[in-house]
Amino acid sequence: VQLQASGGGLVQAGGSLRLSCAASGRTFSRYNMGWFRQPPGKEREFVAAVSRNALNTYYADSVKGRFTISRDNAKSTVYLQMNSLKPEDTAVYYCAADRTMRADGSLTTTQGEYNYWGQGTKVTVSS
Repeated sequence: VQLQASGGGLVQAGGSLRLSCAASGRTFSRYNMGWFRQPPGKEREFVAAVSRNALNTYYADSVKGRFTISRDNAKSTVYLQMNSLKPEDTAVYYCAADRTMRADGSLTTTQGEYNYWGQGTKVTVSS
């Protein structure tokens, strides 16, 4: 699957952005999807994940209550709604697809367990 992230930009602190990640192919619904981010000068980190059927989500503590991950399998697209943005949310945001079907239906925060990655979209939050 090929992933194309979009929606990044410059926003003031307290503002909102919605990122999108469009997937190619007809197998999108077979993948758990995740968002990661890489702040300037730092390592890439987990942000959020959503299960194949969108019933299960998981968030990093740093974004819980401010960000919402969702997906539309009919459009092969996953979204990240980001509200109450802070300067520390500044990063390049990446979407990723995880094809592993876990017996307990759990989601993973481990980058190495994601099989496909988008190219990244840059988010800058000014203070």
